[in-house]
Amino acid sequence: MLDHAQHPRHHGKLSAATSHLELRNPTCGDVIDVQAQIEADTIVDLTFDGIGCTISQSSASMMTVALIGQSVTNARELITSFSKLTIGESISTQADESLGDAAILGTVAQFPARIKCATLPWHALDELLEKWETQK
Repeated sequence: MLDHAQHPRHHGKLSAATSHLELRNPTCGDVIDVQAQIEADTIVDLTFDGIGCTISQSSASMMTVALIGQSVTNARELITSFSKLTIGESISTQADESLGDAAILGTVAQFPARIKCATLPWHALDELLEKWETQK
């Protein structure tokens, strides 16, 4: 987790973004702007920008690694699995493997105040993808 926070993957602006969405966590001040390039129902590229705690920033980094190259449908399923994991629910072995490093954030279930930090980027991307699906 610390490696992703100190050396975030896919951090910054995406010049070829087809859509973006910003979300804020008012309880702690985290702000995340998720930008995606979606072509033929596939997330071709994905970046994030913003400020926040170690958990939200590392979660965003892990999310980009796990979801680039995924179909929109599969990405939304993995977002749902990640959300379940962070509240202590079990997920399939396949989903756990597909989440990669992000699966470690399932431990935030032990710290309810941190769940919003971990899920903020994933919720932002889910809203972005839902919006994209209705506009296509």
